[in-house]
Amino acid sequence: MSLAARIEGEGPAALEGRGFRLPQYLSCLRGITVREGLRFLNQRERFVSSLVRPLLWLFVFAAGFRQVLGVSIIPPYKTYVLYEVYITPGLCGMILLFSGMQSSLSMVYDREMGNMRILLVSPFPRWFLLVSKLLAGVAVSIVQVYAFLAIAWFWSVKPPPSGYLMVLPALFLAGMMLCSLGMLLSSMIRQLENFAGIMNFVIFPMYFASSALYPLWRIQESSPLLYRICQANPFTYAVELVRFSLYGRIDWVSLAVVGGCTLLFLGAAILAYDPSNGLLSRRQDGGGA
Repeated sequence: MSLAARIEGEGPAALEGRGFRLPQYLSCLRGITVREGLRFLNQRERFVSSLVRPLLWLFVFAAGFRQVLGVSIIPPYKTYVLYEVYITPGLCGMILLFSGMQSSLSMVYDREMGNMRILLVSPFPRWFLLVSKLLAGVAVSIVQVYAFLAIAWFWSVKPPPSGYLMVLPALFLAGMMLCSLGMLLSSMIRQLENFAGIMNFVIFPMYFASSALYPLWRIQESSPLLYRICQANPFTYAVELVRFSLYGRIDWVSLAVVGGCTLLFLGAAILAYDPSNGLLSRRQDGGGA
């Protein structure tokens, strides 16, 4: 008998306080991951749109600004690089950012449809359920990033072969931070219609006020205020972490900032989804059962 059938037959009260072992936790994690994977496969337009957006920036925007925006020798590059080579890590961050927000959008939808409520009343710890959904969303976003890197390889964006492997932990950590931020935002949204505006309010300022499109030294020359904003933007450090890892190096400052922001956003999201603070209190304020 499956775990879901046992929960349905015995009820949460019968299982309350019963300890779970590692195979049961892994079974729950696998179930949530498979569900997210099937949803992603059934939404092919989501995969196409996730690639079209950064590819347009790579093929059109980078080609138009190649002669205008030169990039000097800055770490981790050992020589002058083309503009499309420079913005590729930022475009990988764009995929992680949009994917994290779309995953959070699905959480808002599931909450309105009741699926999220069924998930959260299961006897598994709430933090484990949220982290499992977070890991599933990050796994989907990493697949999209590698598909983009495979296409960019034919556009003369060819980092060292070892970089494709070394960038995986950086993508995972950056994806965890961005998906945790999206999860935190989803806990504050009551209606699905309001989430699109919040996404635009968060995504575009985070992306443009970062080192994804321009080096920080160039931003500092043009606008010291914008430079300080970019330094305070956690997405800047996610991009730099991916950039250095793609070329076999570690930016320890970016690693510390991304890791700290991940713990902060994830902890806040878990507290926001607590019944006494988050969803339950909003349902009572709205007059729900």
